Amino acid sequence: MPVTLTSQGALSVLAIVLVSAGCAITRPEPTREDVLQKILPSAVQIVVEQREGRRIKSGSGVAIASRRTAEGASCFVLTSGHTFSGLAGKTEIFAVFGRHAGEGRRARALLVASRDDNVTDLALLRAEVEGCAPAPPAPAPSLGKPIWVVGFPLGRHIMLSSGVVSQVAIDGPSDPAGAARLIVDAPVNYGVSGAGVFDVRTGGLIGVVEGFSTARVMTQGLTPPWYIDVPVPGQTLVTPLTDIRRFLGEVEQGALLPP
Repeated sequence: MPVTLTSQGALSVLAIVLVSAGCAITRPEPTREDVLQKILPSAVQIVVEQREGRRIKSGSGVAIASRRTAEGASCFVLTSGHTFSGLAGKTEIFAVFGRHAGEGRRARALLVASRDDNVTDLALLRAEVEGCAPAPPAPAPSLGKPIWVVGFPLGRHIMLSSGVVSQVAIDGPSDPAGAARLIVDAPVNYGVSGAGVFDVRTGGLIGVVEGFSTARVMTQGLTPPWYIDVPVPGQTLVTPLTDIRRFLGEVEQGALLPP
């Protein structure tokens, strides 16, 4: 007696045949838009104000962890240490979340730890805010890997710049931590220090902007003379996750970004 397969039964048989034949069904690669939607919510604008409310500094940051306590939700934000140098006790710090979608949500931030020396230029903030979107860590990048930088140049609107990893310098076996110094060629400006640097393919965090090389442009024929330092294209310095994890461990916050 002939057997008639329903459409559902035929699909089941086809699936069995494909698996038996060793055919793997793979998910499509995330689109550029998918990755951006993953990255942008983690970008945080940093604002430093005097007690009377006048802005004196601004910067960029990236959310790396969220924790919930009995008092509510806490969001931990990584940024640059030099943003707060010399300002202890004289200012108030605010973190602005959701700037990719408009004015964002402004929250008072506590400076948990900060370091600005020849080795480390990092700071950790904590803000009591809902809707924290931490960036997941990415594997150590290789030379030529495409990256995105998301920051707030000159304390204004959010800006996305792209480039590649242009230098990965290993200090060598004498360095017990094996720290890698990164340079990317994505253009940045003042106010982008502390911004997240992301893997274009996965959206994972590979580090934060430490600064950029500058060229000094001098005036001629003016008394007194003056100068301006302008960013050098293609030389954006990045603090990698190896250094970030070391800093977090030293300030007893290593659990925020485990290996």
